[in-house]
Amino acid sequence: MPGLAWGADYNPEQWPESEWAADVELMRRAGVNLVSVGIFSWALLETGRDIYEFGWLDRVLDQLHDGGIRVDLATATAAPPPWLTHAHPEMLPVTAEGVRLSHGSRQSYCPTSPIYRERAVALAGRLAERYRAHPALASWHVGNEYGCHVARCYCDRCAVAFRDWLRERHGSVKAVNDAWGTEFWSQHYTDWAQILPPRATPTYGNPGQLLDFDRFSSDALLDLYRAERDVLRELTPGVPVTTNFMINSAFDKIDYWSWAREVDFVSNDHYVQGENSDGHIDLAFSADLTRGVAGGKPWLLMEHSTSAVNWQPRNIAKRPGEGRRHSYSHVARGADGTLFFQWRQSRAGAERYHSGMLPHAGVDTKVFREVCQVGAEYQRASELLESTVDASVAIVFDPQAGWAAEQPAHPTEDFSYQDTVFALYRELWLAGVTVDFVHPSADFAGYRLLLVPALYAVTDADATRIARYVEAGGHALVTWFSGITDERGHVRLGGYPGAFRDLLGVSTEEFFPLRAGETVALDNGGSAEVWTEWLHLRGAEAVAGYTDGALPGVPAITRNRHGAGLAWYLACGLTGDGLRGLVADVLAAADVAPPVPTPAGVEAVRRRGQLAGRPVSWLVAINHTDADVTLDVAGVELLSGSEVSGALTVPAGGVAVVRERNSHQDTREEV
Repeated sequence: MPGLAWGADYNPEQWPESEWAADVELMRRAGVNLVSVGIFSWALLETGRDIYEFGWLDRVLDQLHDGGIRVDLATATAAPPPWLTHAHPEMLPVTAEGVRLSHGSRQSYCPTSPIYRERAVALAGRLAERYRAHPALASWHVGNEYGCHVARCYCDRCAVAFRDWLRERHGSVKAVNDAWGTEFWSQHYTDWAQILPPRATPTYGNPGQLLDFDRFSSDALLDLYRAERDVLRELTPGVPVTTNFMINSAFDKIDYWSWAREVDFVSNDHYVQGENSDGHIDLAFSADLTRGVAGGKPWLLMEHSTSAVNWQPRNIAKRPGEGRRHSYSHVARGADGTLFFQWRQSRAGAERYHSGMLPHAGVDTKVFREVCQVGAEYQRASELLESTVDASVAIVFDPQAGWAAEQPAHPTEDFSYQDTVFALYRELWLAGVTVDFVHPSADFAGYRLLLVPALYAVTDADATRIARYVEAGGHALVTWFSGITDERGHVRLGGYPGAFRDLLGVSTEEFFPLRAGETVALDNGGSAEVWTEWLHLRGAEAVAGYTDGALPGVPAITRNRHGAGLAWYLACGLTGDGLRGLVADVLAAADVAPPVPTPAGVEAVRRRGQLAGRPVSWLVAINHTDADVTLDVAGVELLSGSEVSGALTVPAGGVAVVRERNSHQDTREEV
């Protein structure tokens, strides 16, 4: 792309062809330069087996190209057509209870279905052959939001595929027995044929089986993506291939770390929960995590909403300026463009009340005026393209640890991995600190501070890597429910937190989860909910302890000198001001500061890159409050073109993008 991408899903098949020219003209008016086409068009592209109807798509792509709009062309395989599922009902997914789902929505396929794979790959190949030389083609869009509605299938075919996956991972039935601890409850297997997916059972399933099936299911969907990607790469080797992830604080069915290695660029979908007062913080969480999955490289926001989202319990519209702020928040945190679902708001179908760039009410609307404004502004801010984001703090994030920690029959049902991670992230956002997300196997050396929330299942190698980071002078904060098991889900003996006992200088003899709604007080004025534990100091010092509950006088927060660094342990479900105070103390000890001081409700993120061969930094400031704010920044504000001499005013609900006068040193290089 020549600049920041701006556009939407475009579904012209929903509208008379007589409307298409007007669509293109209005897109040009809104500054649109990229649209995704054909995502749910299989039934109209292949009307029967090997009966293809490409004429309408030819005309759409030609009109878009003539209008100067590039295309992210979908393989259209996200929703199989009725003629295919009617002929092959065996391709439909099956629940853990044995119920075969019916056609009538989307993603109505089993990930291991050979007929689905055959037809999907065939369609992708025909599209590649026909459009590989089309000048509008910018990228390939495989499938759509894999695992969004059907992330697990439990059919007999998946049972066979699961056994094949287990053979490759473990090698033998004996190794599976060892990994799953099948001595418990007489689950010992003697033949591969006895092993099934974790279908509905009289009581709790085997934890090892559950964890391996989660891993298998993510890999099965990934293998499906790769099948289409490979034929596209063969036929159009110069065209990048992606699929839109669903990285957010709620969706946790796929291990996107492994998926990111298989796409040519990372793209993501994110929808703010309208009723969530912290929606803009959740958005930032998603954007930072997407950038982490992308390895710090720029990425593309493939979908978000201009206003209301129809599938939420209440279809709450965005206020004036809110959609603009959301777009810039993604850009601030590494996106090289933001697209919406969708261009024109549908008049029929399941998402007809989902907002679009062009609403039901037409062009004389708040939404359309705002998208035109941002489209024009993106052209002025295009120099941000391919720049990267500064961060001196990293959060270790591992969805597989979350899968293991959230299984049934754990010490409390009130635990949520995503919520635990987000609670820490939220405090960092409120402190104005930009965060990278990293895998447990990453190199942490460039960060001042590493946060390790609820890393329940961890390998010896990854636990050692975290300890060596601290030993070399790093600072780390580890929370409860970390280091409890190895990667198989086997409990590490000798006292919790298992893999991190020596690093933290503590040993816990017993978990003391709290009752529903119960809280306990700490002697530093804080309070905790959900979790406490009977902890003993083994070299660490107590920062705070309990004053009531079952464990008065027992340490609740500790810190430990480990080599040249400092390791903190949060042994309870600290909340509110107590958590905010702890995060402030940890940031101060690690000498971490925000890019610029900001008042509450204002985010400021620094991107860094090259301009005319020189290193340059940009500060993106977003004001989520109802009052104007002034920031200590100097340079050129790109959206207005005005000079800023050191006092940047960001209006209430407004945005500013400043090319800074003095290039700031990379915070990671300072470490």
